[in-house]
Amino acid sequence: MGTEMRAERWYRAVWRWHFYAGLFCVPFVLWLSVTGGLYLFKPQIEQALYAPYRGVASGQAPRLSPDRIAASAVAAVPGSMLHKYVLPRSPADAVEVLVGKGATDIRVWVHPETGAVLYQVPEESRFMRVVFRLHGELLSGDYGSALVETAACWTIVMLLTGLFLWWPRAANGLAGVLYPRLFRGRTLFWRDIHAVTGLWITLGAVFLIATGLPWANAWGSYFGQVRYLTGTAAGRQDWSAGSDADAHRRAMADAGMRAMMSEHAEHHGMTMSHMAASPAALDAVVARAGGLGFAHPVEVSPPTASGAPWQVRSQDENRPMRDSAEVANDGTLIGIERFSQRHWVDRAVGYGVAIHEGAWRGLANQLVNLAVLLGLVTLCLSSVVLWWRRRPQGRLGAPATLAPLRHSWALVALVLLMALLMPLFGISLGLAVLAEWGLRRIAPRLGAWMGWRTA
Repeated sequence: MGTEMRAERWYRAVWRWHFYAGLFCVPFVLWLSVTGGLYLFKPQIEQALYAPYRGVASGQAPRLSPDRIAASAVAAVPGSMLHKYVLPRSPADAVEVLVGKGATDIRVWVHPETGAVLYQVPEESRFMRVVFRLHGELLSGDYGSALVETAACWTIVMLLTGLFLWWPRAANGLAGVLYPRLFRGRTLFWRDIHAVTGLWITLGAVFLIATGLPWANAWGSYFGQVRYLTGTAAGRQDWSAGSDADAHRRAMADAGMRAMMSEHAEHHGMTMSHMAASPAALDAVVARAGGLGFAHPVEVSPPTASGAPWQVRSQDENRPMRDSAEVANDGTLIGIERFSQRHWVDRAVGYGVAIHEGAWRGLANQLVNLAVLLGLVTLCLSSVVLWWRRRPQGRLGAPATLAPLRHSWALVALVLLMALLMPLFGISLGLAVLAEWGLRRIAPRLGAWMGWRTA
């Protein structure tokens, strides 16, 4: 009897934390699935958004030199300076030039023959940049990033505990395990939809969550520490963490991001010194960059210090395709760094992020990720239906246990290990445990309503 009660206690613990995880995660999972699904198709969306600026050149007039195109972009934003010159995919396309004014980057599309400014927009106001920040930080900076990281960790707990609770132990056949029983009543229908979907997508969902963690503050810092502790972190880190991860990555990765027409500029609260570059240098560097064969888009950034080289970098959506080079003012190639030469942590993160964003294998990658996201949405909606149909009368808590299960302690131990590895999850887990322990004693009615075990 004692063994059975201990097994039942562990089982109730698993049920309770699955319920808590779902209660906290469902709104975030729905939000991240929708915004993530939208961001998956960034290439197609941006291709449609910026279609008016492709094929604008007639071919009847000579192309302007890069320095004149850059000068038109800078003139369009008074008080700005050149940050990046983006090589066009086709000679007929408008040239994208990033200029900076204070802490703001503005992307300007310039006609390659006339120098006319066709369109300009602050970089952080572009549609997909807004979606990126909605997805990664809820438009709330580091606080939003921490909340998303916490929700991501709890989602892993929700998936693992759900897989444990629904794992087939006495099933007859594959019905309800690998495929749902659709015509056996509503209760069984929703149960099977929830269970079967969970069995099919858990691995992919955990992978998507894990490959998104490098953007988070805590886990991004972990990866950085691994680079340092291996003693091979001398090279440039190609990724960064936090709410402004992408902007920070650009600032740190592009040694020439700020410079050309000013001595000083401010970026994200830091003052950086810049060296003015001659128009002839831009022309020579762009000519050299065009012959390197890097994957588009290719960005050319001016130097930030006297004698420093220009930076040429591919910003292909598929990060393993990103190579970089350093070029002297006269166009002489100083050196090339291939993706395969980067730190092993950077390569691992690069592949993970490429798969996470659906860029590694094009449309096939996008569709697989979309299927996982749709599965997560299905899990969330079916869980709400199941809870509503099976909720205890007059209580909010998880449904009563159906039978004791052995070895639940192993899953509890795994959750505790995750609490050590994921600080934000550990802190929130500790707060939840303390809240349950305290409130069920000082507010018994609340404890009964939540379905907590009495003291």
